Amino acid sequence: MNGLPEHYYRVKQLKIRPSVLHTRVSYSEDGMHDLTCLIKGCQTKVYAPAGTHSICREHFLNYLTWRRRKGPQMFMKYAGMTMEERDPIVAEWANTIRVEEVPTVSAPKT
Repeated sequence: MNGLPEHYYRVKQLKIRPSVLHTRVSYSEDGMHDLTCLIKGCQTKVYAPAGTHSICREHFLNYLTWRRRKGPQMFMKYAGMTMEERDPIVAEWANTIRVEEVPTVSAPKT
């Protein structure tokens, strides 16, 4: 055949993996579409995911610092986790956040 070697005409059958389908999550269920940080009282716009929720930039930096203090193994372990598996770690960190409420100014009694 046309002077080309026989192996030139052999075609390997390619095994194509099925395409990955992503499930569309409604805005109320997907934390990344939250409008504000998951920390109670924080009204700042979201910056990064924290498990299945999301947090603002200031809290994200605080979260990274907290994870660093836990040791380098925390980063290796955390990187291999799914968002749902990260939720308990985020909840543990969120419990360390002190929420200081601003006292409301009451009207003077007359």
